Amino acid sequence: MNTRLAHRAAAAAVATTALMSLSACGGDDSAPKAAGKVSVAGVKIEKDQSLHDMLPEEIKKAGRVRVATDVPYPPFEMFVKEGGSELTGLDHDLGQALGGKLGVAFVFTPQKFDGIVPAIQAGKFDVAMSAITDNRDRQKVVDFVDYSQSGSGILVPEGNPAKITTLDTLCGQKVAVQAATNQLDLLKGHQAVCAKAGKGKIDIQTFPKDSDAQLALRSGKAVAQVLTKPAAGWVAKTADDGKAFDLVNDPEAPGGYNASPNGIAVSKELPELTDAILKALQALLDDGTVAAIYDQYGVASIAVPKAAKNAAVD
Repeated sequence: MNTRLAHRAAAAAVATTALMSLSACGGDDSAPKAAGKVSVAGVKIEKDQSLHDMLPEEIKKAGRVRVATDVPYPPFEMFVKEGGSELTGLDHDLGQALGGKLGVAFVFTPQKFDGIVPAIQAGKFDVAMSAITDNRDRQKVVDFVDYSQSGSGILVPEGNPAKITTLDTLCGQKVAVQAATNQLDLLKGHQAVCAKAGKGKIDIQTFPKDSDAQLALRSGKAVAQVLTKPAAGWVAKTADDGKAFDLVNDPEAPGGYNASPNGIAVSKELPELTDAILKALQALLDDGTVAAIYDQYGVASIAVPKAAKNAAVD
């Protein structure tokens, strides 16, 4: 099963409990915003005419890029208010920044995840921004501009009382994790490393939902929780106004353990759009805009060091 799909229910729960702590960054997505200066994450972004000129004629004529996204999946995709239609999130903010740089509007429309790529193939959307893992199978039908790297991360109580720094420091400790996830497989697979190092096994505590694992962390029944790193960063940023948990950042795994690239999926019918987005993303990486966007969601470490095309690792 696709990891993205496996975490839908847990992600929705995180969004419901955490979103109120972040002010809205998006706007009304029913109509394109005027091209020109755009402000995202406190950064003012101006149109780069040379990048605008790279766009396909149909995009320039329409003045917008049609973007499919599956909501909610925090911190990438969220609704500003439960039951509303206004969007926010890392992907949405990055899309607004890319649109500002390219001089067109990135207009987001919710679409169920398993229907996103077929909708692009059918010409209903130009691109998708929805924390999509770039893999070689998907590359057969869409191109990717990779903008983040996402793997498993470690969440600990504020102050990190057990001094957890890496996966190795989980050996001999009680660790919470959601059942039937890649993170559970990661912990099981690390048991051999613990044994080889002469350390005790990880005492794996499984829970139906990530939120249940976080309750165990709060009550001291576990010293750490392993979940996707973007979700861990978001929870650390928002739970109790950022005072409940800390995110462990292992310098050897900046995007998380077993990280894979997430990409902006672009129609193969629009190669000029792929190239324009690639160059616009690099410009936003170079001037610090991407770092500012990611940092406000607590996941600065998952940004790619350099924009890349079709950089799947499978």
